[in-house]
Amino acid sequence: MIEDKEMQKLLLKFIQNECSAEEITHIINYVKKVKGTDGLPSFEEVLSLLDELPETKPEKAAALYAQIQDKVKQQSTVRSKSRIWKYASVAAVFIGVLAVGYFYQQGAFDSSEEGLLVPAHESITLQLEDGSIQVIDPTSSKTVRDAQGNLVANQDQSQLDYTEAGGSEVLVYNTLTVPYGKRFDVVLSDGTTVYLNSGTELKYPVSFLDEGNREVFVEGEAYFDVTSDTDRPFIVNAEALNVEVLGTEFNVFAYPEDARTDVVLVEGSVALAIGESTGNTVLSPGEKGIMDRVSQTIDTEKVNTNIYTAWRKGELVFRRMPFENLVKKLERHYNVTIEIENETLKKEVFSASFNNETIETVLGFLNDSYNIEYIIKDNTVYIQ
Repeated sequence: MIEDKEMQKLLLKFIQNECSAEEITHIINYVKKVKGTDGLPSFEEVLSLLDELPETKPEKAAALYAQIQDKVKQQSTVRSKSRIWKYASVAAVFIGVLAVGYFYQQGAFDSSEEGLLVPAHESITLQLEDGSIQVIDPTSSKTVRDAQGNLVANQDQSQLDYTEAGGSEVLVYNTLTVPYGKRFDVVLSDGTTVYLNSGTELKYPVSFLDEGNREVFVEGEAYFDVTSDTDRPFIVNAEALNVEVLGTEFNVFAYPEDARTDVVLVEGSVALAIGESTGNTVLSPGEKGIMDRVSQTIDTEKVNTNIYTAWRKGELVFRRMPFENLVKKLERHYNVTIEIENETLKKEVFSASFNNETIETVLGFLNDSYNIEYIIKDNTVYIQ
């Protein structure tokens, strides 16, 4: 725990962009002092504070981080590999709010790695009820029609809107597939908006029926802003996990290759059930439900929802995440292949944030800040 209450106040002022030049200098000196002690875990408290507060302006944040980095380099020119990992948990506290991308835009970090990395290009596709597939260009706008010429949806660049689709006495499904490296939004016939992250597939009716449940199927990650309708509960099927809501906002993380499915509730209330189970787990705002796919059990924990929804703004947020999981998120976000050849590194825990940065920026930062070596060969990143 941080015992210096005055420093706690200064850190809060810094996060809120209210520090004077003298106070900033005091923070720099404090960070230098702590980085040379065994009190590194105390920064976990700072991390939790950062999670709860708005981001500071990049100009002041960048200036402070640049000063800290410069002074730390002057203080120590030789760092052992084990010490680098120890420092990572501290440096990562600042990554989240100190505008990592700002430094790269200013040319502060230059990666010396050779090789060309070209993210794979895959198209967003929409499969209609008859099995036909249409390619969706997120830069264009058009109407989507079925084989009979009936209006299915209106596309406005990165969003499909089904609110004008005609009613039906039977359920007619569409399936939208968003590949790695892209995102897309869907407004369902009832006005519910679904934000799809990279590598996600959503199956849904063109028009919900007037009676019964409103049911959709998701594989990947999606954020739901559900229109309230007490007579027609909204059901999200994420493989074995069923999420039932009336009107609420929540995030579903359900990639098939992962060992668990997560549901993070932002507003309202949701009930989680496994398969046809009659028992359920009810979440409150600010809670995460975690279904273990092997044990078929559900646990809950309190979380900062902003961490789990930042992807909607193009941000990547990692909090105490094993490196192998961090890499998987990078692969999905950028549609690149990354191989970790250093087995020890896989379980190392990182906390970091990146705001609409390129994959080259992220790799360069990992190399410059944590001495994580990589090479690019045959369009694949190899972490050494």
